[in-house]
Amino acid sequence: MCVSAAPARFADTILYHGRVRRPEHGLVHVLGYQNVAANHATGPNAMLLHLPGVGMTQDNFVDTSGARHILRNMVHALDPPTRSYGAAPGGAPAGGAPPPVQVFEHDIYTVVLATDASLIPDALRLVPEHRRIPVNRPLFDFYARSYPGHAIALCCFDNRDAVRSDPLLLWYVPRHPDRLELPAVDCHTGGVPQIGAPVWTDHWVILGTDEPVPASGAWRSSPPLVWLEAERQSPAAPFLPRAVVGRTYRGSFPNGDFMISQADLMAGRMEAMSRVGPGGEPLGPFPPRPAPPSYDPPRRRHRWPFGR
Repeated sequence: MCVSAAPARFADTILYHGRVRRPEHGLVHVLGYQNVAANHATGPNAMLLHLPGVGMTQDNFVDTSGARHILRNMVHALDPPTRSYGAAPGGAPAGGAPPPVQVFEHDIYTVVLATDASLIPDALRLVPEHRRIPVNRPLFDFYARSYPGHAIALCCFDNRDAVRSDPLLLWYVPRHPDRLELPAVDCHTGGVPQIGAPVWTDHWVILGTDEPVPASGAWRSSPPLVWLEAERQSPAAPFLPRAVVGRTYRGSFPNGDFMISQADLMAGRMEAMSRVGPGGEPLGPFPPRPAPPSYDPPRRRHRWPFGR
């Protein structure tokens, strides 16, 4: 559930999306992302995330070094799943819009945050050489064409071995407050993603809110969340949910993003989650989850041809 600028492998992916209200910003959306990344390129690599937010700056990236297990704790709270199938908050600089391109360090990444993907190539010279990727114009052009108005975060890294980074947690003022849009376009080769083509999916998708939730739908079995004292005292605390629902998605799905309306989320209608392309274009319903195979015990022993 990620797009990389060159060949890579991502495993154990957790994707979280929540809604919270902040006194200084009102309603904001929160994206959480974590995986184990292995760079298969001969040099540096990067992953791209497109974010339907406005006015984003470095301050929108939350420091999670004191709350490294928040996403994993959400998974543990939901296992068995409900349906099995910062730095202190900142914002746009006072007196105007943020610069169109910003480059900064965050955890294992050097982040290039741009208001338009076409601005990324010229900004790569500001990335330290050991993390600087070659210019991938076809990929950047795809994002500029497909996701206009989205903030694009290029997270550059250089790790030869699988490394679990701190959770990536960021917040933004949403372009569409009435829906939750989760970036999930997939392509790990460095090529241009093929929207709608079947891709293998194996990850958790978790939704959360700081609002009171009804005892209906998926919320009926929503577990209580108990945050550790260190997590409650961390910069991530203002962005943590009071309740979550979620499920695993495993199998072949059309390549695209996840989307659910705020109304469906608050009603606990997880089955309303849809797979969409750029602009929220539906990519078709999820295939029904097959029934688990019945167990038929063997009636006789078989001789293994190569021993046991």
